[in-house]
Amino acid sequence: MTLPALSAIDGRAPQDVPALMADMGRRARAAARVLALASAEAKNAALQAMAAAVEAAHAEILAANAADVERARLASLAPSFVDRLVLNETRIAGIAEAIRAVAALPDPVGSVIAAWDRPNGLHIERVRTPLGVVGVIYESRPNVTADAGALCLKAGNAVVLRGGSDAARSSAAIHACLTAGLEAAGLPADAIQLVATSDRSAVGEMLAGLGGAIDVIVPRGGRSLVERVQAEARVPVFAHLEGLCHLYVDKAAEIGMAVKIAVNSKLRRTGVCGAAETLLVDRAAADTHLAPILDALAAKGCEIRGSDAIRALWPKAEAASEADWSTEYLDAILSVALVDGVEGAIAHIERWSSHHTEAIVTDDRETAERFLASIDSAILLHNASTQFADGGEFGMGAEIGIATGKMHARGPVGVEQLTSFNYRVRGSGQTRP
Repeated sequence: MTLPALSAIDGRAPQDVPALMADMGRRARAAARVLALASAEAKNAALQAMAAAVEAAHAEILAANAADVERARLASLAPSFVDRLVLNETRIAGIAEAIRAVAALPDPVGSVIAAWDRPNGLHIERVRTPLGVVGVIYESRPNVTADAGALCLKAGNAVVLRGGSDAARSSAAIHACLTAGLEAAGLPADAIQLVATSDRSAVGEMLAGLGGAIDVIVPRGGRSLVERVQAEARVPVFAHLEGLCHLYVDKAAEIGMAVKIAVNSKLRRTGVCGAAETLLVDRAAADTHLAPILDALAAKGCEIRGSDAIRALWPKAEAASEADWSTEYLDAILSVALVDGVEGAIAHIERWSSHHTEAIVTDDRETAERFLASIDSAILLHNASTQFADGGEFGMGAEIGIATGKMHARGPVGVEQLTSFNYRVRGSGQTRP
């Protein structure tokens, strides 16, 4: 397995970036034409070979990741950022498992979404087709290299991957395994390409569409990246702005469940987009529910930033500022407020939410249904942790990201969301009068 030269990964090698990216686009388009006709068996064979290659190369991947992590720590990056970057034996095994899970999914390409007959005898089918070439721009998470490559392949798409420079070595090591899997199955290596330069102009070339080669862009990263993509992209975007997720504890919530869900939603992994950033507690339950929840969070090292009403009841809280309600901490920090029942929770969430994921804890089914029907977010949960906002947990095998827009893809972007469709009309000589 040959990794790219470190000079190329670091962006120090002299390169004509527009020419490099245009060539990648042409090769991706050619590969996409092959993949559109590839059998499910060939794609699955490639995915199985990729998973095996990841397992076989775990030492090389760990060594590459150690170099990335050391650079991140020397740069004094936030612990939550480093957590997203770190790979270990368990996480590498998880990458291989996710690839195999994608292989086990039904092949979406060619599946009939709907079919009907017209009075004139025409038979019409709506059939899933690949998107073509997907551009994925992401930061810090090396596992996205494998998830995006596997999902796009399963959906019959070629993909151009542009990861962050902070995870360059890790992504290159994983990408080498994906290429090996493609070649083992007789599929074009150009089906999954990794941009081997940290030159920021490469992102601009992708946003311009690589001369018409890219059909859709999927950004996965912080606000600045996603806002740039949305502002500059000349091709459609599956947008994931940020995960400003809320958890509302209703007066009818069972206390033990509320404590367990609050702790897990915030602290299981603080650096993921499904981590809760704001806790809302029904004012009618403040005397019974608030202290047990906040005590449990604080005992595990979570900093509480509360409204004046919260601080009056739980004085250990820091004062929350206006900015806290719109901050995705990605850290062990939680903003907390009291609200007047489910209607107050809905109003707060509609004002501050990024429309990613919101959850309610309550034993009152009517209140739960009111919450689920009223909030305009991609993922809504009742009596479950916000950390279930994940394509793998939804049975999708993996995801490229959580789309917070409303067009085409919303929520976890998995295999089906990476397809389009066409209409296939079969007749027996009909002409239109």
